[in-house]
Amino acid sequence: MPGGPIFIGGLDHSGKTPLRLMLSSHPNLVLSRRMDLWPGFYNRFGDLAHPENFEGCLAALLRHKHLRPLRPDPDRLRREFWLGKRTYGRLFALLHEHFAQSLGKPRWGDQTAFIERFADPIFAAYPDARMIHMIRDPRERFRLALRFTAHRLGKVGPSTAMWLHSVAWAKRNQLCYPDRYHVVRYESLMEHPRETLAAICSFLEEDFLPSMLTMEGAVRFGEEVPESTGASIPASKGSVPKQAPASQSPSGREIAFLEACAGRAMISHNYQLRRIRCSLWDRLMLYLLEIPAGCIRTLAWRLSLFLRSDAATRLRASCGYDNKALAAN
Repeated sequence: MPGGPIFIGGLDHSGKTPLRLMLSSHPNLVLSRRMDLWPGFYNRFGDLAHPENFEGCLAALLRHKHLRPLRPDPDRLRREFWLGKRTYGRLFALLHEHFAQSLGKPRWGDQTAFIERFADPIFAAYPDARMIHMIRDPRERFRLALRFTAHRLGKVGPSTAMWLHSVAWAKRNQLCYPDRYHVVRYESLMEHPRETLAAICSFLEEDFLPSMLTMEGAVRFGEEVPESTGASIPASKGSVPKQAPASQSPSGREIAFLEACAGRAMISHNYQLRRIRCSLWDRLMLYLLEIPAGCIRTLAWRLSLFLRSDAATRLRASCGYDNKALAAN
């Protein structure tokens, strides 16, 4: 019998994509990417046992561009949904199951950033599910993030807050679901791919196949080969990530800020601190510019996180924003 669904979570630039490609190259597994079903649709349309709520949710799903690679069949979804539990978890499962069946794969999964926030409803919906949480050195994550921003003042603030928020979920979920939740360091996967992937397969109760290290035959959903890994990962050691331009490397004061805020959590995940000494000028810039700007950006990020949460959904409903208006958007 196939095992339950597999979810890969963690922040961006944490190694989720190469892991998904390795797992998807297994003959039993296919994992999608960025479907955003739980963050974007869960509990947003009311009780799906009501036909109007179900139709509103289904209409929104069919418009969702990230869902198109799954090639959903609305008639089949309607027919099979009403034959079983009328829940969001089951509707999401049907979407994935239909796609996996079309590829001849018995087990499905999904890669979604920050999916760790939905561990409780996911494990309630799928008691045999497994979740893998990818983490990476926050300094390296921040360096990679700088390539995609033109305004870096205070950028280290939300980057640090996001990393701390994610590793806090990792700690919490491991305590709550010790047999179903597995935390993997990106560095371990790159430095010891064979051993790390074999341990992941054991956690998933799947056979480890050396061919998985080449990612051959993985369903790719149109994305490029991950930059940090190349076309394949050697069996002994991962490739070295490309370096960002020198102008986009984190400054000493940014590293100092990050380590001051996240140092304890970094040490707990075996990341050694650099303990950079800042000049008097850098200290002034840190306290007068970086910290205030970082606090403002962090508050903005936390507000956006709340607005996408279930609490905000319930608040909108209490203020008269109904499901039909949400579906129309």
